[in-house]
This record gives sequence, structure tokens and C-alpha cells, in this order.
Amino acid sequence: MWTRANWIWSSSQDSDRVTSVAFSPDGKSIVSGSWDKTIRVWDVETGELLSEPFKGHTLCVTSVGFSPDGKRIVSGSWDHLIRVWIAETGDLVSKPFGGNTGHVSSVTFSPNGKCIVSGSQDKTIRVWDVETGALILEPFIGHMVTSVAFLADGKHILSGSDDETIRVWDVKMGELVADPFKGHTYWVTSVAFSPDGKCIVLGSGDETIRVWDVEMGELVSEPFTGHTSPVTSVAFSPDGKHIVSGSADKTI
Repeated sequence: MWTRANWIWSSSQDSDRVTSVAFSPDGKSIVSGSWDKTIRVWDVETGELLSEPFKGHTLCVTSVGFSPDGKRIVSGSWDHLIRVWIAETGDLVSKPFGGNTGHVSSVTFSPNGKCIVSGSQDKTIRVWDVETGALILEPFIGHMVTSVAFLADGKHILSGSDDETIRVWDVKMGELVADPFKGHTYWVTSVAFSPDGKCIVLGSGDETIRVWDVEMGELVSEPFTGHTSPVTSVAFSPDGKHIVSGSADKTI
């Protein structure tokens, strides 16, 4: 069986694998994170780099994302740290956010850009103040988190896990609002809400991408296939019409 554990081992032997991708709010750029410890920003139309790679993490970059205004980029890493960068220059905004006792597997900005949510292999979800790096809430404790995302209204957080489930949390209460979504036969590697909040896109170790209806808890279509290795990251385009995916097969 192809498990997350042996995928991690095999990936560590190959330093240029893409681990995370995300569109800029205007849809003109894509940011990517990699096993080579760098963050890169690409032009969507030409596929060319817009700047030198951002460097600072000491281990694999597991997750990246743009702020709602497109001016900042957040990254999480196996070095247990979260960093916030100026998108145009690659300069750090502040000191790294620390506190996790396991690999940071996923990070994203809140819709208003004031908070960052992170998911970790230490089985916690944490919400941070962007400017100070301080925790806003006590950590949510539930499952070993592989990916997190905010709903557009900022009131709920979505998490995917090694346990093959997706969970929706109330931000203020830190509690589950529904039973876990189940369907994948392998670990969930990446989750994202559609811009209108009606759908969830999931990437999985089973090499597929699936889109779920949030209210119904049902698949919108048959799984998207094409990657030949685990899908490591997925994201919607700003208009909700396209999905970008990154994979251990080194393709986007």
C-alpha cells in the first residue's frame, strides 16, 4: 500500500518536488513551495519566475499562500516555523512564528488578512495574529492536520488529515460544527474552499482531486485524475472556474 509515511521518505530523496501552490488574488501569479526549502513566485501566462527564490526555511517548505491583498506570502515548514514575506521583494515581514512541536503542514491567511491559520503534525490547528505572531486562540486539538483553509466569511476553518477525513471548525469556539466528511481512501493532503464558499476541493495521496458540495456533503463530480504521484496541493482560481494542483510527480 502507498502510505503517507513511505511517500515522505521517498520525497525526501528528491529535493525539487513541489509541495504547495496558490494563486495570487488577481490571478496573475502563482506561488509555490518546494522540498528545496525555497518559495518561488511565477507569472501565470509565461511560466517565468518574477523574482529570486525566497530563502530562510531550514527544512522543506510544506505550504504557501498569498494574503487577500496580494502583498504578502505566508509559508510553513518542516522546521516547525511560519514565516511571512513581502511578495514583491521576498523580505521577511517579522520574526518567524514559533510554538508548534511538530512539522507545520499547512498555512493560510484569513479572508480579512489579519490572521493566519496553521495546521501541524502535532495534531493542532492554531490561529495567529499576522502583525505580532501571537496566538489569538487556544490551539484546536483533533487530528493530525495536513491542510487547513478559511471559509470566505472567516467564521469557519476546514482541515484535512492523515485520518482521511475533512473537518469543519467554528473559529470562535474551536469546536467541530459537523461530522467529519469521509470518502478518500488515502490521506487528505490539501483542502481549499471555492471563492463563493459552496464547494471544497481536496487533493489526496490517492493521486486524485475531488470537489465536494459543502451543504450536501456530496461529491460534485467524478474525481479528477492525471497526476502520477500524490497530489500535494490544490487551490481555486479567484473566479472559481479553475483549479491548480501540484504533485510529487513534479508537475503543476
